[in-house]
Amino acid sequence: MLLSRSGPLMVRVVDVWKYRGDNLVLKGVDLAAEQGQVVCLLGPSGAGKSTLLRCINALEAADRGLISVDGVTIGSKKRGDAYYRMTEREVSRQRADIGMVFQNFNLFPHMSVMDNITDAPIRVRGEKPSVARERARDLLDRVGLSEKADSFPRHLSGGQQQRIAIARALAMNPKLMLFDEPTSALDPHLVGEVLEVIKSLAATGMTMIIVTHEVQFAREIGDVAAVMSDGVIAECGPAKEVLNRPTDPRARAFLARALRDPD
Repeated sequence: MLLSRSGPLMVRVVDVWKYRGDNLVLKGVDLAAEQGQVVCLLGPSGAGKSTLLRCINALEAADRGLISVDGVTIGSKKRGDAYYRMTEREVSRQRADIGMVFQNFNLFPHMSVMDNITDAPIRVRGEKPSVARERARDLLDRVGLSEKADSFPRHLSGGQQQRIAIARALAMNPKLMLFDEPTSALDPHLVGEVLEVIKSLAATGMTMIIVTHEVQFAREIGDVAAVMSDGVIAECGPAKEVLNRPTDPRARAFLARALRDPD
C-alpha cells in the first residue's frame, strides 16, 4: 500500500506481480519509501520479501507492475498494456545506483577486502584507482575495519564479512540501500556489530529498505514497517504502530510468533 507522504519519493512500487514457474510469489504489491526513510519488511519465510527486494534492484523482473527509484522506472518499460524488460546494459546502469547487501555476503573470495570494495567503482563507474582506494579506506574506517584492507574474506568472521559487504555497496555512492536479511547467516554474538553499522547509516539519512526478522531492531530503526504474508502486504504503516499494535490478523499472528520464538 502507498502511504500518504510528506517528503520526496525515492521508491515507488505499484501493483507488482511476480510468478516463479507456476507459483505466484507477489500479488499486486504496492509500497513507497520517501527519501531518507527506513522501511522494514517483515513476515514469514516464503512471504515474498526477498523477491520484492530483488525486483526493486532488477535482479528479477516483475511480470506486471511498475517500480521506480528516484523517479526512474527500474527494470522494465510499459508500452501500451505490455511490459518489456530493458536490456541488461540498461538494467546494469540502473543497478549501479542501488546498493544491495545479501544474506550470505557475496564477497569475491579471491580478492582482498580493498579489491572487493574498489572493483565496481573502477570497472563500472570508471573511477581512478587512487580515488576508489581513498574512498574504500574511508568506508573501512566507517565500518570499523580499517586494519582489514589487505585481508581476504576467508580470514574474516561472518560479522566482519557483512560489514565489508556494506562498505562495498556504499562505495558506489548509491541513492538507495537494500538489505536482505543482513544478519540471518550470522552467529548471534555477531549480529549486533552489523546492526550498529546499519543504524549509523540511518542516522546519515540514507534511504533503506531492510528485510529483517529482528522485530526489536525494526522498532528502533524503522520509519515504516510492512508485514508481508503470502505475496501481499498485510499491513503497512508507521513502524511503531504496526509493530506494537498491528490490526491485520496475519500481521498479529506473525509478530506474536516472532516475539515468542525469536531466531
